[in-house]
Amino acid sequence: MTANTTLPSLYPFIRYEDPEAALRFLKDAFGFEERAVYRSPDGALAHVELTLGQGLIMFGGVDSANRLRMASSKQVPAKNQGVYAVVADPDAHHARAKAAGAELLYGLRDTEYGSREYTALDPEGNVWSFGTYQPLAAPPTQG
Repeated sequence: MTANTTLPSLYPFIRYEDPEAALRFLKDAFGFEERAVYRSPDGALAHVELTLGQGLIMFGGVDSANRLRMASSKQVPAKNQGVYAVVADPDAHHARAKAAGAELLYGLRDTEYGSREYTALDPEGNVWSFGTYQPLAAPPTQG
């Protein structure tokens, strides 16, 4: 069986202590759109899929049984991962995030690799970067 190469093959997923607040923030501050929202029988968010352009992220609450051995970012003092999202207008996206109260780690800047981008935190401390850099649009360069 051949994989469909027109669809992404990586989908980041995140755990939140307060997935309801995360859902509101990601939509309001970063402009994500709901693709799917699944709730457990008690009404709690079990699984959420949000899109931004051609990308998709998934998230849910912290697994009470901790079978995945994952914690929310609030529970982990240092971060070792983040999500980068390509946006057409980083200036407007930055203004939206700032107006919604996103904590900015790096304001808008132009990089040596040709991107215009910024980096912010969501309310639980996850690192999000938004910019124009398209890693797969051109062959990698050595340098």
